[in-house]
Amino acid sequence: MKKCLSLVLALALLTVSFAALADTFVMGIDPEYPPFSYMGDDGEYTGFDVEICKAACDLLGLDFEIFAVDWDNKLIQLDNKECDCVWSGMTILDSMKEAGYVISAPYYDNTQVLVVKADSGIASSADLAGKAVAVQLGTSGEALLNGDLADLTATFSELVTCQSFLMCFTELEGNAVDAVFVDLPVAAAYVANKDQLVVLNENLGAEQYGIAFRSGDAALCEKIEGAVKQLVENGTYAEIAAKYPDIVNNLLFLNKD
Repeated sequence: MKKCLSLVLALALLTVSFAALADTFVMGIDPEYPPFSYMGDDGEYTGFDVEICKAACDLLGLDFEIFAVDWDNKLIQLDNKECDCVWSGMTILDSMKEAGYVISAPYYDNTQVLVVKADSGIASSADLAGKAVAVQLGTSGEALLNGDLADLTATFSELVTCQSFLMCFTELEGNAVDAVFVDLPVAAAYVANKDQLVVLNENLGAEQYGIAFRSGDAALCEKIEGAVKQLVENGTYAEIAAKYPDIVNNLLFLNKD
């Protein structure tokens, strides 16, 4: 009888263990993408997307974990189940939908811009002829420069690809490149305390952000979207957004017509 009881207890513990694993939601982020996802001063990941995801997981009773993806390989890592989604200022692309990924409803309107040194003499993209421009690998910005804006790229002396936006800005500040092609909210966040850098007033590509899930995970996507909807309805979404004034006006759930 004792052996049977021990076996039952062991099986029960094993079941609880598997249930705990199943109740953990792993958010895939770009760890260097302020203000959506980045390392805070306390050594913990934070940002608008991170805070919204954590709040959604709290509503759903899910344990919350973060996985820092290699942005150029984010979909490979998603397919390999290293994370349950990619949620980090990710541009919705038709190619993702065509490949079978489940994509959430858009939640942010974004544009691509240029960051240059204030004394560079560069006032618009027309001044980039013969200049070196940096862009992050695997981003919609890189796709745009190699696609719809290929004619502009052809005027550059060099298109430099970097693993992160921070590396792009380091190249700019070190005079290795003349401009960085980057998402507007990231540009605004980075130059806020950098008098030597400016964001050019020229929008070079409109796009929207969403969350990517694996093929077949439509139910999980709906579950997360349902929780986010509750956050919008109970005011939590707006409270979190207020911490990030540079992006609040472009958040679609707060600025519906």
